[in-house]
Amino acid sequence: MGIRNSAITTVILGLVLSASCGISVQAQASPTDKTAQPSPPVSSPSTDAPANVAAANPKSAPPAAQPASGNAAPHPDVKAPSAPLPKSKADDSYIVGIADGLFISVWKEPDLSGAVVVRPDGMITVPVIGDVQVSGLTTPQVQDVLTAKLKDVVAEPQVTVIVRDIKSRKVYLVGKVSRPGAISLTTPQTVLQLLVEAGGPAQLAKTQKMYLLRTTDGKQKRIDFNYKKVLEGTQPDVEVMVGDIIVVP
Repeated sequence: MGIRNSAITTVILGLVLSASCGISVQAQASPTDKTAQPSPPVSSPSTDAPANVAAANPKSAPPAAQPASGNAAPHPDVKAPSAPLPKSKADDSYIVGIADGLFISVWKEPDLSGAVVVRPDGMITVPVIGDVQVSGLTTPQVQDVLTAKLKDVVAEPQVTVIVRDIKSRKVYLVGKVSRPGAISLTTPQTVLQLLVEAGGPAQLAKTQKMYLLRTTDGKQKRIDFNYKKVLEGTQPDVEVMVGDIIVVP
């Protein structure tokens, strides 16, 4: 009887242990156990993160370095060049006359530089050195005169003289022409060229009886000019001189 009870007890204990093991195994296999699920891959930090962010959002990307160009700001020790001189209307052979406008530039001397007009007496006024006779001289000759006078004031003066306005060399158109009046003679020109510049003869002009008045050595000379024949090439054109008067009857 005692052996039977012991056997029963052993069987019961075996059943209990079996049930416990089954429950434990089922609990380990349960989907609610986080340790049983495969963990998602964890990306390691990358040194290219800023580049990736910039690529994703181009507005936040820093501006790319621009190559150096000729418009870059100059070095503070480098001085900007001075303003360019006005373009000359006459070459070095031009003879300065009354009422001509000149521009005088003295290198590194702005107080001695500037625009001047030749007075009726043929002189100009330059700061420090006063009045200087320039009428009848070419621009290189005026430069030499000013350079000589400035040597007592400026060490090694460098002078440039430019003709800005030519008003002393004029010819005159009178009579039946589209735009009569005075014309500045800046370059060698002919009667035909000046007539074209003035718009040509008027509709009722007597073009075959045109003439030119020229004063030489105090004497006035008449030169006939047949506009029609000059256009046809059967009569040569006439080169004008300062002070000539072209009459279109």
